[in-house]
Amino acid sequence: MEYWLIAGLAALLLGLSKGGVPMIALLSVPLMSLFMDPARAAGLLLPLYIVADCYAVYLFRRAFSARNLKILLPGAMCGVLIGFFAVSFVPGDAVKLLVAGIGIAYLINALRGRFAKQEPPARPADLPRGIFWGTLAGLTSYISHAGGPPFQAYVLPQRLDKMVYLGTVTIFFTIVNLLKLPPYILAEQVTLNSASQAIWLAPLALAGAWSGAAISRALPERLFFLLVEIALALVSLKLLYEVVFD
Repeated sequence: MEYWLIAGLAALLLGLSKGGVPMIALLSVPLMSLFMDPARAAGLLLPLYIVADCYAVYLFRRAFSARNLKILLPGAMCGVLIGFFAVSFVPGDAVKLLVAGIGIAYLINALRGRFAKQEPPARPADLPRGIFWGTLAGLTSYISHAGGPPFQAYVLPQRLDKMVYLGTVTIFFTIVNLLKLPPYILAEQVTLNSASQAIWLAPLALAGAWSGAAISRALPERLFFLLVEIALALVSLKLLYEVVFD
């Protein structure tokens, strides 16, 4: 019974994140890791991510940045391939440190801009940075469903409209998660048993996505992006804490 309560909470949280509540889904794998190996937990949750992704694409389909997707997705494909071949050799703590470092570095830079006399102008999407951050997002997403911080480091400085941001992040990670499915099956992280459990948990993921969309649409744009940055800070500090103290 305790297992299903925690699994239901993990499904609800990832659904909320797919609906636009900033990065709360990063709690899902640690919650499921209370009962199983993190790699198996990631495999169990992947079908739920995809179900919630598809619904979120329907919710946010009207606004997105095609240019960002064209730049980021080729890098993400490379990152997923690197993750598939390197997952057995890359220590989990190294990935956590990488993701935490990206998040903290972005936030320090953002705070410096806020305290400066003149806030730096919005940074346009560009190919070299987009390929780099897209590759990192694909890699960290493959290994631990933690592609958010690299994506944020590239997209947040562009200061996109809130709905354009939501549409872009939703479509990007929907495609990334679909790319992860075949290698997860080959690595036996997704199995018939885990897929059957995901079927029972899918309604909670969908309910979370619907609730998250309602919350994110109601938030003023300035508050929404402030919450994104707060969530990024909390996630980065949590990952750093896990490496140092666990």
